[in-house]
Parts: sequence; structure tokens; C-alpha cells
Amino acid sequence: MYHKPVLLNESMELLGIRPEGVYVDATFGGGGHAREILKRLEGGRLIAFDQDEDSARNVIEDPRFTFVNHNFRFMKNFLRLHKQINVDGILADLGVSSHQIDVPERGFSTRSEGALDMRMDRRKPVTAQTVINTYPEVKLCGIFRLYGEILNAKKLSSRIITARKEKEIATTTELVVIAKTCAERGKENKYLAQVFQALRIEVNQEMEALEDFLKNSLELLKTEGRLAVISYHSLEDKMVKNFFRTGNFEGDLKKDFYGNVLSPWKAITKKAVVAGEEEVGQNSRARSARLRVAEKK
Repeated sequence: MYHKPVLLNESMELLGIRPEGVYVDATFGGGGHAREILKRLEGGRLIAFDQDEDSARNVIEDPRFTFVNHNFRFMKNFLRLHKQINVDGILADLGVSSHQIDVPERGFSTRSEGALDMRMDRRKPVTAQTVINTYPEVKLCGIFRLYGEILNAKKLSSRIITARKEKEIATTTELVVIAKTCAERGKENKYLAQVFQALRIEVNQEMEALEDFLKNSLELLKTEGRLAVISYHSLEDKMVKNFFRTGNFEGDLKKDFYGNVLSPWKAITKKAVVAGEEEVGQNSRARSARLRVAEKK
């Protein structure tokens, strides 16, 4: 298993699974959510996506199950390929998996030395090492500020530029050493997490992929079909929240003549569902998880 599935019971209940329905697990990983969906199907079908080649090791042997080793932003194309135009529900558990963090050579962890990779799909050419060593200072600064919400992004970017003039920055440890010089004392771990988050988002084009995925989900879902999204940082959660509330990513609320909100979604969760103390105690990854569910009108 990649990791213990987060908010498992809550996501299954709120997805409102119909036994004969067709569902998509957009982030298969270790298959934790997928197995629970299959338990609730009788004659239905589950199609799962994951861009990480390692996830193929967890494929479920079940005639109702189809696995697609690609990014969920291409969901619409592959569903058509598999002759499935509309679906009853879609689930996405965003973010990096415990498996990816625990493999040093993947470069996701601040705690172990590995190559600066951070690609979820290792068929792609751009790595974190590419970003760190080739992006101009102004672009690095923008990435750290936007995706990592790092207040002293300019200082960090400047020190990276200075360091790479002497020697290419090739490992996670080398980046950690540089980043720690910019961190507030006592808050180094949080700072490093923000730095690595920003790089991971850029390398994998996560925000662009999420936007494509949400648009495709609206198009693919049947009327009264549900979309459940588990996010782990404020940028993702804000995008999902805006899209569910208004049907756009800017959060621009449009109303009809009578003052009714014009959105293609009906909120199933009025606010984000979070993990309880017991789950957080058993799985620290659940601490930052936010689940939102909406139904297509």
C-alpha cells in the first residue's frame, strides 16, 4: 500500500455510491479508496488513473476494474478510449503519497538524501534539479512565493542562484542546506516543507492539472453525479472551493434575475470535512486533509 487512505469512510459515504454505477478513482496510488469503491459495486465499473508507474504494482485483479497509467488531467480522452462517456462519481485524493516520500531517490523528502527529482511521472523530462539549476531568479522567486507561500522567497532564490554558480545543486541534501540558511530558527522543518511543496507543484504542473481535471469532471459526470476531492494545501482547496461554489476558478459569483446563484454544482459538503483526532493519531498525513464534495445539477 502507498499509504493508509485518508478520510476513507467519509469520502465513501459522501460519494453516494450506486451499486450499478460507473466510478473513477483519479489518484489510484495504493488502491485504498478503489478497493472500498469496488466493495460497494454490484455490476458497476471502476476506472482508476495514476501517472506514477509504481502504482501499477497495486492493480486490482477484478473484471470490473480498469487501470490507466496516466495523469488524471487526461481523464476525458482515456474514458472515451475505454468507451465510457459519462460516469456516476469521481474521487481524487491529491498530493504526494507516503510511498513516494519514503523512496529517497524520488527526491520528495526533506529528511533523506536523494536526487532532486520530484516527478510523479518519471517519463516527463523536467525534474526539480532542472528547475533549481536553470530557472532565472525572478521565476524561482515567483514559484516559491506562489506555490510555497514563502515570505522571503527573494532571499531564498538569490542564495540558490549564488550556490549554483559554484556547483550544480543535484541532491535534496544540498538544497536543504541552502534553504535552512533562510529559515526562521525553530521553524526549519515547516520552511523546508514549503520549499519542497513549491518545487513539486512546479515540476508536476499540479495546479494546471487540477484545473483541467475539475473542468473534465463537470463534463463527464451525469446529472446528480458526485465529485469528491481531498486536498492538502490552501491553493488546491481554494481552487476546488471556488469551482464548486461558482463554477469558475476565480470565485466570481454569478446570479440570475431573482438572485439565485448560477453554479452547475450543488454542495454536498457545506464546508470542508476534516479528519477526526483518532484518524490523525493513526495517520499524521490526515492532519492537513480537506474533503469537499459536490453534485452536478
